[in-house]
Amino acid sequence: MNQQPPLAALRDSIASVFLGNSAAIDRLIVCLLARGHCLIEDVPGVGKTVLATALARSIDASFSRLQLTPDLLPADILGVSIYRRDPTSGGGGFEFTRGPIFANIVLADEINRATPRTQTALLEVMSDAAVTIDGITHPLAQPFMLVATQNPSDFEGTFLLPENQLDRFLMRVTLGYPSPTDEARILDQRPSNGVLHALKPAVTRDQVVALQAVTDAVKFERSLRDYIVALATATRSHPDLQLGLSPRAALALAQAARGTAVLAGRDYVIPEDITGNLLAVGAHRVIPRTTVGGSSIAAAERTLMQVLGSVKSPA
Repeated sequence: MNQQPPLAALRDSIASVFLGNSAAIDRLIVCLLARGHCLIEDVPGVGKTVLATALARSIDASFSRLQLTPDLLPADILGVSIYRRDPTSGGGGFEFTRGPIFANIVLADEINRATPRTQTALLEVMSDAAVTIDGITHPLAQPFMLVATQNPSDFEGTFLLPENQLDRFLMRVTLGYPSPTDEARILDQRPSNGVLHALKPAVTRDQVVALQAVTDAVKFERSLRDYIVALATATRSHPDLQLGLSPRAALALAQAARGTAVLAGRDYVIPEDITGNLLAVGAHRVIPRTTVGGSSIAAAERTLMQVLGSVKSPA
């Protein structure tokens, strides 16, 4: 096990496979610290699956990968109750067989290729870290994090994620194309073919749980809580938005700020922890009235930047 501090070891482990874009690595780690789920959205081939898999392999915990397809059913993810007969007594009963969702880190690859029915099956999992089958609730082991990847919604064969499910992702992260220097390193090292499969855990499951507890305890001044409320309120009355930030979004922004503080080595939140996370936490949750270049996300980000400029930040 790496002797570095846990967060530095985790970051270095992921960066050894996912070359470039350290900001995306940090966002994923913040989601983990904040007990949140992450949606990685971008065009094919830029490393979405590599990034998510590198996080999972860097933690000494259970990992499951779901390849979402239109024919996948909820039971294929959650599990199913099967009647098992006792040959001795002639009786029997139903026994719950757990699905692949029962893991600490779950990669839902190309989530928007699954049908809305299958997507909806993940709502309880994302909100409560539990699965209810036949009236019996089965809790998931901690830590639990869902990392979903998806191609842009205008790609063929995709289904739009419903608003209530988007609201359960703490962050939406885009990767973009690597710089020429980083792309040359990728061509030289081919990390997904070698380094990724040989990656060893850098932190333990217990260390992650402890770091999440540290994140929950980060100090949050009243003025900063009021700042988040003011930002959320401003989005709800903004003329360019049909739907502003929900109370769940405000909670998510606060928790993301705490995770950012821990990643920076602080036990208190500063305004930049809030402003730096607003787009990643909020752009996929608000609904703009118009688009920018055909993109609703771009319109949402533009409006959120306007809100940032209109609400005074605490000194």
